[in-house]
Amino acid sequence: MKGLYPIKRLREASIGQQVAADLRMRILSDELEMGSIVSENKLSEEYQVSRSPVREALKVLEKEGLVQLQRMGVKVIGFTQKNIDEIYDVRLMVESFVFNHLLEEENNDELVRDLHKIYEMMKIAIKYKDPDEFSFKDIEFHETVIHSIQHRYISLIWDNIKPVVECFILLDMRHRMEENYEDLERVMRNHELLIQTIQEKDKKLKEKAFYDNFKNVKKQSDGLWDNPEALKKASEYLEQK
Repeated sequence: MKGLYPIKRLREASIGQQVAADLRMRILSDELEMGSIVSENKLSEEYQVSRSPVREALKVLEKEGLVQLQRMGVKVIGFTQKNIDEIYDVRLMVESFVFNHLLEEENNDELVRDLHKIYEMMKIAIKYKDPDEFSFKDIEFHETVIHSIQHRYISLIWDNIKPVVECFILLDMRHRMEENYEDLERVMRNHELLIQTIQEKDKKLKEKAFYDNFKNVKKQSDGLWDNPEALKKASEYLEQK
């Protein structure tokens, strides 16, 4: 593997899943450019695996809208700024629905305790300047909230967008810890506000929390998605360690 995606997270994954995780990062970081054609044979040689897991990986990425299958390979569809905005729109709709549900729940004490534990682990990741660990704990935080209402189809929507969201957060946090470490204090305040919203069941507080955590988040990425060099540096973070 090229190592753009943290390999320790793939220990129990199939070879096809490992290839998909790495290719996803390469596409979203523009290493594999939009419109380029990539053959199964070339990928098989590059990853030193048979064509079967490569084919498995490409089918996964096709379902995510990142590639278009062709006779002996794929065309890279990639991601535009519009697509990034759309992902945030879906996250906002899903999590807004979940929070509205939680505001009507009689008791959210167990969820609040779980979120506080994850929050503390996020603080440790910041202390040790570990953007990847922070990213996975961030994902775990939001996933814990989403799954807490036990809504099958909301969970399915989340599961479908999670792999792409995960890559976005990994790239963004790698960039942010390097270029704007101080902004992580704002990120943590936002998560604290989300916990407080669930705890106090305050609708006005929810509106502020969602603005701070979603509407304002794209403004804080320091031009990452429009900066090829910054994207390349973020994608190669593990190689630099």
